[in-house]
Amino acid sequence: MTEMLLEVRGLKKAFKTSAGVLTAVDGANLSLRRGETLALAGESGCGKSTLGRMIAGLTPPDAGSVKLAGTELAGLSHRALRPWRPKVQMIFQDPFSSLNPRATVARILEEPLIVHRRGSAGERRREVARMMERVGLRPEAAARYPHEFSGGQRQRIGIARALMLRPELIICDEPVSALDVSVRAQILNLLADLQKEMGLSYLFISHDLSVVQHLADRVAVMYLGKIVEVGGSDRFWTAPSHPYTQALMAARPLSGTGQRLRDKNILEGEMPSPIGPRQGCDFRSRCGCAFAPCAGTVPALRPAGPGHDVACHLVPG
Repeated sequence: MTEMLLEVRGLKKAFKTSAGVLTAVDGANLSLRRGETLALAGESGCGKSTLGRMIAGLTPPDAGSVKLAGTELAGLSHRALRPWRPKVQMIFQDPFSSLNPRATVARILEEPLIVHRRGSAGERRREVARMMERVGLRPEAAARYPHEFSGGQRQRIGIARALMLRPELIICDEPVSALDVSVRAQILNLLADLQKEMGLSYLFISHDLSVVQHLADRVAVMYLGKIVEVGGSDRFWTAPSHPYTQALMAARPLSGTGQRLRDKNILEGEMPSPIGPRQGCDFRSRCGCAFAPCAGTVPALRPAGPGHDVACHLVPG
């Protein structure tokens, strides 16, 4: 059993809006071992990116715990958090807006080393060249600007930037959703190769289960700020337990299990508003299996099998 790298417990985040308080993340619990890929899946607006940004230290949580290698990071001051920032890096969804259009690739990749005072000027330039080669870019292109690259190449630059400080955990926030289908497989294969080579751990955020099926060791499903199912990839893909997970699986353009689930037509209605107080199971208004207890109490994650937890009243407690 490998060492636990990341432990998230009871993480919460809400934002004040003109319409009321919007609860983005509501008591999320996650764990990630070294060298593992945990996929965080769910519809757009369910709180995946907010959760990822809290883990990365970019958004402060309202409550809860974020432990990296046993050290509590939530609540640390900016100064106290600084030594830990290189250990957690992020790859963003948009490979263009996440890069400074006025900086050359060399400057973009060198900047993390400058900020954290790593190496001399010559050492930093050599590291930039090595990392560009590692992600499939020509080092002589370092003098160019982001707009001179294709979308897939820009995302390779984003990946190289995330790797410059040799992190232990990389949060991949929809890293291929803005790319052409023909380029997605190349980027996913690159991420898999880098993980093996550098011993990386990934939190891979995606709304598309088909993207992460061959990359994730475990999958966590999020709905309106809550984790509703988490489990190992073998059981998860063959026997999803939560009705929402089954609906996501049915949406994949696949045959077999996906087609059988699609025939059930279990997903109905619209996602409830995340603004204001809510009671009971958030998914009950769209669930064809809802019954009386779903309206009364919020289901907690409970075991549905070895290493497989589900937050649903249909699962025996």
